[in-house]
Amino acid sequence: MTNVGDPPQYFWCIKHNRVESGDGKCAAKFLLGPYASPADAEQALAKVKERNEEWEEEDARWQGDPS
Repeated sequence: MTNVGDPPQYFWCIKHNRVESGDGKCAAKFLLGPYASPADAEQALAKVKERNEEWEEEDARWQGDPS
């Protein structure tokens, strides 16, 4: 249930590979988000991939791997 005046929240469902919102969305264990717009939610997996690559590069630098 959302309060009047609250901005809507959108999630990417990894179970159904779609944007979900409102009371009909899947359980939290299947959701990435919240995001401010459906377009942002659609980019969730790309953002996860980008962040993982950045973190792997940072880990490599931290461990002294110059590549």
